[in-house]
Amino acid sequence: MLETALSLNIWKRFVNEGVLDASRLNKRIVESWYRSRDARVNPHLDKGRLVLTNDRFHSQKKKNALLRDMAQPHLERMNGFIDDLGMIALLIDPEGYVLSMTGNLHVRQEAGKINFVEGVRWTEGEVGTNAIGTALLAGEPLMVTGSEHYSIASHRWSCSAAPIRGDDGQIIGVLDVSCPVDRAHPYMLGMVTSVAYAIERDLSIRLHKDEMELVRQTADRLETDQLVVVCSSKQTIVCASRAIRRRIPAWAGLKAYELAGFGLETRITVPVLSDSHGGLIGTCVYLQEATSAASKSVFFPQPVAVGEDSQSFVFQGETGTSPAFRQTLDDLKRVAPTEASVCILGETGTGKELIAQAIHENSPRRTGPFLAVNCGAIPKELMESELFGYVEGAFTGARRNGYKGKFEQANGGTIFLDEIGEIPLSMQAALLRVLQERKVTPVGGTQEVPLDFRMITATHRDLRQLVREGKFREDLYYRLHVYPVKAPPLRERREDIPHLVRFYCSRKSWAISFPERFFDQLMQYDWPGNIRELMNVLERLHIMTQGADTDPCEALSRFDGFRPPPVSTPIEPSSPPMALTLREQIQMEQMTDALQRTNGNVTAAAQMLGVPRSTFYKRLQKFNK
Repeated sequence: MLETALSLNIWKRFVNEGVLDASRLNKRIVESWYRSRDARVNPHLDKGRLVLTNDRFHSQKKKNALLRDMAQPHLERMNGFIDDLGMIALLIDPEGYVLSMTGNLHVRQEAGKINFVEGVRWTEGEVGTNAIGTALLAGEPLMVTGSEHYSIASHRWSCSAAPIRGDDGQIIGVLDVSCPVDRAHPYMLGMVTSVAYAIERDLSIRLHKDEMELVRQTADRLETDQLVVVCSSKQTIVCASRAIRRRIPAWAGLKAYELAGFGLETRITVPVLSDSHGGLIGTCVYLQEATSAASKSVFFPQPVAVGEDSQSFVFQGETGTSPAFRQTLDDLKRVAPTEASVCILGETGTGKELIAQAIHENSPRRTGPFLAVNCGAIPKELMESELFGYVEGAFTGARRNGYKGKFEQANGGTIFLDEIGEIPLSMQAALLRVLQERKVTPVGGTQEVPLDFRMITATHRDLRQLVREGKFREDLYYRLHVYPVKAPPLRERREDIPHLVRFYCSRKSWAISFPERFFDQLMQYDWPGNIRELMNVLERLHIMTQGADTDPCEALSRFDGFRPPPVSTPIEPSSPPMALTLREQIQMEQMTDALQRTNGNVTAAAQMLGVPRSTFYKRLQKFNK
């Protein structure tokens, strides 16, 4: 009781005054409290806010059917035990939604009073610090009791949660056991962790069996000259026909849609069902040569020769035709085969991670791992353990056998640190040491781990300015800034917009027809969010044009910042307004003459004057033409 009262006083002082005695709380709780405060979660929230409707809940359960199937036998074995102890067990998906709840009926009724029910979203962003949401973010087993919870809704509860990971290391769910505070016991965390591990083991066995079943059922198609690949339920290629293996030696692990980069397109897809459990375990994809130039260029550019060995340069995106991005590609072709550290400079949304992947995939390390880390998304308190890992017992709630940090996970391959300018000064010295010595010491450990990796960084900030301001170490700057590569903003490569639009729509299998004036509208806009903003606009347009005969240009004109293009009609010469400068008068006369020569075709007139269409349109508006 004394400990509970103590943590309540700590909570009150933090909520009311912003003062925290971090030495009295688990490090993960402290980090989570700060995140919850920064996210403006209401600490006085008395119940969960977001509960799915029946239809949405059914859809969410269907989406996580494999997780539910694997966990169900374990939950059933736990049920009688936790019922007797006055506890409940919950299965949560990676988005934080409670998929199932079993256990003591009376406790479930109490949980219902705070909306702790099936279908509720119980993340940090919704209710603040809690075992489920914090375990999802931290990726570690965690016990949160009483007023260690950020919102008062859970102050009477003790909860222990452990993440469940798939074969690729990604979190696919969380297992949680909860009970009233007076029934809490330290063994809860150990029990949850061991059951979560058992679910992971069963899942791995199931996936392995499914892959073996896939191979067995499709074996007759693999030793043929047909263009066939067999994909897992995640659309990853697990086996390929002889024809594919000859044509694409590095086929293993590719996604089916990535074969477009090799001039192939899907002809037909056949589902493959498991004999044992009758569920869909994968697909058999029959391919054919791409039938048109458009289908070949929509996904990937034609292979570009790298150096003297004439190997194909792989870029998993659309390059377009702009000189700005062609310069970027030239830089990539030069630096990819080397071991030089690369710093990618560009605004947000310009595709810096795609550029980093291209460097890795065209380097001698292409068969090794590629680890992308967004430094701006990692709390400062977590950065050391996330990058360098930790040993078993380094802190309360640490995973069994410790945790391999991102650098160790990238051993033999490439590590990409995005938003490198967000790394705090305290971490910069440690990062510099790792770069110099190629060794890392996990948190709580004493043994150095030797590493072999290539470093690629990216930032949208001016690192030189940060160095001048004392916010970035100069010696680290020169370590990272060996070979800078610019990711040009979309406004500097407007001629690529039609290519990017067709690429994205093709990748999504959207059959949308766009008139030329639609692209004129897009090219007038300055795109502060760059390619990411363009993709978001296309997503919105796709939704707005579903099931209706909607003009894409009319729909686009409803968006902020977009206007219909001026009507392309010949402009008669007229006397310039007296307010115009001599330079502006000359510009207007040149534009008028160009429009007359091109019969009012704005695109052709802009090309004749050697200016972008967007500039031409702006001047037309300025001159009230």
